[in-house]
Amino acid sequence: METLGIYIQVPFCASKCTFCNFSSQVAPSSVFEPYVAAIEREAALFPELGVRSGLRKDFAQLPVDTLYLGGGTPTLLEGARLKRIFDATHRNFRLDSLIEATIEMTPGSGDQLLLEQLRAMGANRLSIGAQSFDDRELRSVGRLHSAADTIEQAAAARRAGVTNLSLDLIAGLPYQTIESWRKSLQALAWIKPEHVSIYLFEADEKSRLGKEVLRHGRLSHAAAIPDEDFMARAYEIASEFLAKEGYEHYEISNFALPGRRSIHNQKYWQRQPYLGLGAGAHSFDGGQRWANEVSPEGYQSSIAREELPIIERRVVGPAEEMEEFFFLGLRQREGVSLQEARLRWGEPPLDKWQEKARRLEIDGFLKQTEDRLSLTERAYLVSNEIFQEFIR
Repeated sequence: METLGIYIQVPFCASKCTFCNFSSQVAPSSVFEPYVAAIEREAALFPELGVRSGLRKDFAQLPVDTLYLGGGTPTLLEGARLKRIFDATHRNFRLDSLIEATIEMTPGSGDQLLLEQLRAMGANRLSIGAQSFDDRELRSVGRLHSAADTIEQAAAARRAGVTNLSLDLIAGLPYQTIESWRKSLQALAWIKPEHVSIYLFEADEKSRLGKEVLRHGRLSHAAAIPDEDFMARAYEIASEFLAKEGYEHYEISNFALPGRRSIHNQKYWQRQPYLGLGAGAHSFDGGQRWANEVSPEGYQSSIAREELPIIERRVVGPAEEMEEFFFLGLRQREGVSLQEARLRWGEPPLDKWQEKARRLEIDGFLKQTEDRLSLTERAYLVSNEIFQEFIR
């Protein structure tokens, strides 16, 4: 049976990290109340207005099996407001089949009481943005927490009964060395989260640090960013280390203990339906993609007019659908099924992709096992360049 994932965007942070390229903002707590009220109203409006606006008719009626509160830092809203968001999704969507409810947080943003409240309202997975266990690296990018805060946050989560914990690390932060990276990995292994995400620092012009790196400046500790060779080595070290610790490398950036993959995030890579609520949230119903107004103020204005806050919407045609099938599906270790592609689009449209796949296989970047096509481990570090081959 087809299911739905719901993602709720909370675009507020206690501080703005220098590497952040998300549409989040540091805002006073006075903005939280109207924002939560707007999410409640959007959840109530969507089932009817979505159908009226030409979206898939049964979309809002699909059974919801995953709920994900991301940001930003959703835990800044505190328990009562978070419970209102949970209650709004339960009132307006079919959450009887919910099996995974994730909340993102930064270390120090949730005390023991809040964690217990989250468990009571149904959250069963916590994603903590550790980023590093080296305090100098954390301070250099504007993080407010310390390594000790991360360790205590994870311990508090365990005391609250959280049995599905995810931690993030970033390779390539200022002042990072191979030695400090190994220590971060060892600290992570001591916590033993069920899930790990390893991200490589990317110089993005939308972030302060990325902008400085691209213009070869020295502000925001840009001169202390390690080079690409370091990041490649750090990624390889992390992959080898986590494999020895029992984690399966199931997606380019993601590792999990057996049975603990992120069910919600797999929806993105497998092109399954998901609904985004909140400012800047994105949605996909299997045939159309749409995005909400990015600014909280603009988002709330649309809701106040009893309108869906959609600012961009497009139908995914067959050619784009096939592109997505390959460049999203190949992110996963299992890759994609060529038989499934043939059944969906037929042999002729698949010919040009198979020719590209053959060239990449000869070069050692792709492998074909029976009817499945997947990346080789060598290809993970150049995956973006490989994916470009499937969108030309």
